[in-house]
Amino acid sequence: MNQPVSKVLVLDDSPTHSNAIKQFCDENNLVGLKVRKNRLMSVLRSNIDLGAILYSENYGGSPEENAEIAIKIHTVRPELPIILRRESGETLDSVPESMRRMYCAAYTTDDMGSLRKAIEEYIFSLTYPNALVRGISEITEGVLTSQFKNVSLSWGTPYIVRDRVIFGEVFSLIPLESSWCRGYMMLQTEEEPILGMLNSDPLFPESNFRDVNALLGEITNLIWGAFKNRYIGDAAAVSGSMIQVPLVVNHKHKYISFGSENPQLCFLYTLTDAEKQREVKVYQRFIFNLSWSPEDFKEIVHDVDELVSSGEMELF
Repeated sequence: MNQPVSKVLVLDDSPTHSNAIKQFCDENNLVGLKVRKNRLMSVLRSNIDLGAILYSENYGGSPEENAEIAIKIHTVRPELPIILRRESGETLDSVPESMRRMYCAAYTTDDMGSLRKAIEEYIFSLTYPNALVRGISEITEGVLTSQFKNVSLSWGTPYIVRDRVIFGEVFSLIPLESSWCRGYMMLQTEEEPILGMLNSDPLFPESNFRDVNALLGEITNLIWGAFKNRYIGDAAAVSGSMIQVPLVVNHKHKYISFGSENPQLCFLYTLTDAEKQREVKVYQRFIFNLSWSPEDFKEIVHDVDELVSSGEMELF
């Protein structure tokens, strides 16, 4: 549960090499996904979260068709690393110069070391402490169950993405700053499912988008407060130059950029009201685009006597 995975799109039709690729995915925390060729572009234009694309140099049939497909993939999702499987040669040296920029690395199934190196460099390049990953789930679970009554909550394995796709119509951002990290937490969701849950509550029979905004803001603030209390502590401990980078949001293409190539740590939570057959999905992303020093991470343990004396807790 604490070890993040990453979804990769496997564009490789070779039955000879499929077992080796599948075994590699199973052993390296990758979830391999396949797609029909006639659906490839529509899938890439959707909001599916991906970490990389494993691409065969024979996927398109002829070299010309293969190059055309690779160019289309790079055009639609330029942030996704494309790792090329070759029949021979574990480098891009013999790939036409005009096509080399489409790929980040090459490998053969005779020696998967090159693929493993590329995965470590482009997907799992940041180390996330187990205590942090576990704690984020615990914090978010507590907040969501406190805000949504009489529903069940489930969540999947944390995962890593490199794409910049926005899910849903509404999202919130809040900065995270400490001596060991600087970045953002982002929550994304759809408006209509939350409205459905709110309107089914007798206390909120005529909710509108403002109520959705307020609820998402409250959830974000509560998670941030618990995260700060557990992992950040005194924000004044932040040292060094406070560099900032612009955030770019393109609503038409459901795209957001944080000015960094760093992969993002993601969680998906699903709230289900079985009785009313309603479901809400909340996507949570942690983007450490400004500073990341996991070696300095530590979980803050509060002494009960200290909390009582400060007035934050009372004896029952």
